[in-house]
Amino acid sequence: MPEATEPNVGTFTLGDPLTAEPAVPIEVPEHDEWALPNGFAWVFPGEGNRGGLVRPVIMADGFNLGRSRLDVLYQGLESGYPFITELRRRGRDVILLGFEERSASIPDNARAAEAALMRAIAEQEGDARLVGGGFSMGGLVTRYALARLERRRMDHRTALYFSYDTPHRGASIPVGVQAFSHFIPFPNDFAKQMDSPAARQMLWQHYDKDTGKIGVAPERTEFLADLERLGGWPQIPMKIAVANGRGDGVGLPDMKPGEAALRVDRIYPGTTFYTQAQGDDVTAAYLNRRFPKAEKTITTSGFPELDGAPGGTLHTYRILADTMKKLGGTADLRHEDVCFVPSVSAVAICDIEKQDDLYAAVNGLEPERSELDGFLCSSTTTAHTAVTEELCTWIMDRLPD
Repeated sequence: MPEATEPNVGTFTLGDPLTAEPAVPIEVPEHDEWALPNGFAWVFPGEGNRGGLVRPVIMADGFNLGRSRLDVLYQGLESGYPFITELRRRGRDVILLGFEERSASIPDNARAAEAALMRAIAEQEGDARLVGGGFSMGGLVTRYALARLERRRMDHRTALYFSYDTPHRGASIPVGVQAFSHFIPFPNDFAKQMDSPAARQMLWQHYDKDTGKIGVAPERTEFLADLERLGGWPQIPMKIAVANGRGDGVGLPDMKPGEAALRVDRIYPGTTFYTQAQGDDVTAAYLNRRFPKAEKTITTSGFPELDGAPGGTLHTYRILADTMKKLGGTADLRHEDVCFVPSVSAVAICDIEKQDDLYAAVNGLEPERSELDGFLCSSTTTAHTAVTEELCTWIMDRLPD
């Protein structure tokens, strides 16, 4: 390798189980495809519905970079627990909603959700009310779409809205990791993902590549104000949510704040990422590269202990470590996973900037504090958007007749 730059990191991004290729491929059955503004959908009729739409359930894809891969999403929703199969067995027509660019702004992708709702209504046989929701960011997209349709006085005929580990009060990717994506000395997909409109709208704190400052992105402030102008939530449907994190205030007990989570050598030598700690001028990461020579220390002030909080987890440091090793580096990996969507955010019951709120035992709080009509936290800590029988059956038991 010529000594001009660090090696190219390739096309890796941070993804959840629904965006990962399955270890054992699952056959995707025949389906219709709808072309939609800014997106598309695959339609799987329910059993006994003779190929027509009778009781539609629209489920939106989540956050990543590039066009939705609905084949991978389908397989993810059939792994661990056969969610789609069980919905269809119960006579529900499953409509998987994908986006031309998953990292586009939430209001832009909401156009696809609105179009999917309207087409389902147009093609439906009978008068059963619809179900609309999504996974991760997809829950924000459908929330926004339903609220915007109501503001426009358009009848979406939706009786139930659901979200699956959706960051209603914000998500967290360690700011040192965000900064590292831009420290890589050439354009890369990881940096595009971290700086995308959806990331800026969804993340509680964002690292600005131009200023090096850490804070609430202007796009998030604008999005939240826009959502508030629409009423915050759709008012007509019942609103429910599930969280992949626990509801008893227990997160990742083995993760102590301020510890080294990952140290890289040989390439980006000495680059170290630390678990988030409270306090001022706390070191979140030390970044170093050989060619072109540069080093940077990323610090935070006033943060809670986000990485070990109760919530749905991402394999953030494992993904990064594996990528560095593929490029010829070494990785001392101490903590594979971090909290991505805190439980209190997924069930819209507390904000996440204060330590006590972030670690609140949701199950012990008054349910009325949530902005939702009902919610369930996982009994164990699970990966962000991981499909489990516990969470899926809870949702299905609340589908309208």
